[in-house]
Amino acid sequence: MRRNVHEVLAWASSFLRAHGKEERAAEWLLCHHLATDRAGLFARWREPVEEAVYERFAADVRRHAVDHVPIQYLIGYEYFYGRPFLVNRHVLIPRPETEELVLGVLERLPRLFAGRERIDVVDVGTGSGAIAITLALENERLSVTATDISEDALTVAKENAARLGARVAFRCGDLLQPLIEHGQTVDVVVSNPPYIPDTDAAALSPVVKDYEPHTALFGGHDGLDFYRRFARELPFVLGVPALVAFEVGAGQGEAVAALFAAAFPEAKVEVAFDLNGKDRMVYMTRKN
Repeated sequence: MRRNVHEVLAWASSFLRAHGKEERAAEWLLCHHLATDRAGLFARWREPVEEAVYERFAADVRRHAVDHVPIQYLIGYEYFYGRPFLVNRHVLIPRPETEELVLGVLERLPRLFAGRERIDVVDVGTGSGAIAITLALENERLSVTATDISEDALTVAKENAARLGARVAFRCGDLLQPLIEHGQTVDVVVSNPPYIPDTDAAALSPVVKDYEPHTALFGGHDGLDFYRRFARELPFVLGVPALVAFEVGAGQGEAVAALFAAAFPEAKVEVAFDLNGKDRMVYMTRKN
């Protein structure tokens, strides 16, 4: 039986709803399988869907609804700052909150580095490369390095950089160690490190817990282990002036800010809130 777009979408939406998943996922998946956008989908509302396409689509709907596979891993990409980034199980799926972190960095650079022709930046724990690549593409003055402990993640990030035409240097290693080992200093350090407390693992959605890499999710008993390491390692790589920008978990802002205020008493440390009113970013500025 040939089903049209409307019938296929109605079935998928109902199936997802019955399994506690967001109905809009049906649109995302069908757009992917029909190689169209949302406007094109509704323009073809009464057109039949080829059986082979329907079978592939239905299989993905079931994988998301029943097996909890994230939509982004099924279609292979996620948009970040208006650009498509390839993703797979080796990298964290980019989130809108991280776009706000990038925007905060871009807004602070002109004030801190006025007149500078080159600003050296490192994105630590780059994953898909979303932060590093976006910064490189949004500001041509930035010389961007990206690090990650996972070679598999760096493979994804390098492919994204090549596809999007971004000039980024990639180094494999643990946190800031690749820079420390080479005696490299930078002007800007930005990171979305693992910050979910280990004790919160059981409460996470299986879409996150069972598929996204745990090395990119969990930050120790209280979620702050990586920020403590940054506080110890940053003095070895930071120049003056300098900007440090972190994404943090909701409710962690003041604790993270206190860590860096203690480690850098001469610096200005601020907690910034995201569009949902949650403390989501911590910025530290060192001036001449």
